[in-house]
Amino acid sequence: MAKKGVEPLYVKSKVREYIKGKDCNTSSGVLDGETLNKLIMEMLDNAVRRAKGNNRKTVKARDL
Repeated sequence: MAKKGVEPLYVKSKVREYIKGKDCNTSSGVLDGETLNKLIMEMLDNAVRRAKGNNRKTVKARDL
């Protein structure tokens, strides 16, 4: 889980722009909450485990 004080791993304005492009609005909870950051970190952690499981230190797109 994202810890308090952890910087977001995403650009808030780009997330808002992407969602707006889908004809939806963005609540502050999406941008200021820990949920999105937690999902990103979980995805990256899984990719790192996969790379290490394949004896690599380089995380590749296929690991995502």
